[in-house]
Amino acid sequence: MRLGYGLNLEQTQKLIMTPELRQAITILQLSALELSTYVEEQLLENPLLETQEESSDLKEEVEPTVEEERPTEEKWEVDWQDYFHDQDENRVRQERVVVEEKQRFDPFIATSPTLLEHLLEQLHVQKVSASLDVAEYIVGNLDDNGYLMLTLDEVARDTNVPLPTAEEALALIQTLDPLGVGARNLEECLLLQLPLLPDYPPELPDLLKHLEDLAAGRLQRIAHALKITINRVQELADLVRKLDPKPGLSFFGPGDVRYVVPDVVIEEVEGEFIILVNDITVPRLGINKTYREALRLEEGTDTRKFVEQKLNAAAWLIRSIEQRRLTLYKVSNAIVKWQTEFLRHGIRHLRPLTLRDIAEEIGVHESTVSRATAHKYIQTPRGIFEFKFFFANSMGKGLQNDSGITTDVIKLVLKDIIATENPKNPYSDQKLADLLKAKNIDISRRTVAKYRDELGIAATTVRKRY
Repeated sequence: MRLGYGLNLEQTQKLIMTPELRQAITILQLSALELSTYVEEQLLENPLLETQEESSDLKEEVEPTVEEERPTEEKWEVDWQDYFHDQDENRVRQERVVVEEKQRFDPFIATSPTLLEHLLEQLHVQKVSASLDVAEYIVGNLDDNGYLMLTLDEVARDTNVPLPTAEEALALIQTLDPLGVGARNLEECLLLQLPLLPDYPPELPDLLKHLEDLAAGRLQRIAHALKITINRVQELADLVRKLDPKPGLSFFGPGDVRYVVPDVVIEEVEGEFIILVNDITVPRLGINKTYREALRLEEGTDTRKFVEQKLNAAAWLIRSIEQRRLTLYKVSNAIVKWQTEFLRHGIRHLRPLTLRDIAEEIGVHESTVSRATAHKYIQTPRGIFEFKFFFANSMGKGLQNDSGITTDVIKLVLKDIIATENPKNPYSDQKLADLLKAKNIDISRRTVAKYRDELGIAATTVRKRY
């Protein structure tokens, strides 16, 4: 075998991830609120960027069309002297037009109190004894469900108070709203909520001692233990289901999202769906003309190089934001065409859809569709959904036209079947699978059980009525 050195010429193709391309990809996958924050950061970093407040009429006159903004060459070169000259002319035209000034309101929302804040507020408005510090300590050790994670011995030791003082503080907390907080187990939590049931039966506290049998549907065993009829057990169980086993979950936690801003809005006007890309929270960007004098400097100077670099960065940012808007519009338009029946008639008409279907229709790569729809929401006549909601997988054959149907539709059919069953003789999971198969939905018994659990529907033994 001969070893040696040599020179060879090779021609290869490589995709180089430039900073500009990386920025465009980042902008594409940002939601409306995230993009607004990103633009604000860029305004602080790039002195040549500025925001523009324009009326809708002037915007149509001043801004170039989509076709004009598309670069004809890979490198987007701009004649900045002409740009600033055109910008001056636009500003003059704008001053000649009398525009009614409209007051703008930012969307504010009141922050909901957390469970901790709600309980502390109640403690501080009450005249309590010296156990207030202990009560505050207990409140601080409640979990998200409202349960106390420490024993009273641990509370007494950590706060250096006698055990009776800790018991007094816990009793105080258990009288606060919502009832059930401060409980140490499920039975105590439900027991604290019994006053919410007017004139509750005297057997109900005893029933709470048999929660495991109740959850498993062993009503006969409970009836024998309490020496009551099984029908009476069923009535008591119905009352228990009115109580809240996790009273703390009705409050927000720190940093929880309070509301969703849709990135795309779809409205039906005279039978036609109109698509609006919601970029109202994103400032309109332009180039600050204050730095025009630097462009008249001799080429090669550091000042001119700096200004040109920032100008190109600003132009690329504006172009990337516009490209994001166009991509979102194309994806949304393709989804509307694909899911028209859903938008008009509801979830039963949701069609199976994949990222590849949309990518092929609008002529982009599948990863582009994935980035454009990631963590974004779309407002439709049927409600607000995540984009990924429309990319539902197909399961089996459909109920109509032999087209595939989604798991959401299967769950709805399953829910309807269970709703029509005889409560005294509910369907087993195998029977449900057979009934679905009769509707041309062939899934296994195990899959039926999985979907039933996801719907929050109990097993056969629990659903049975006596």
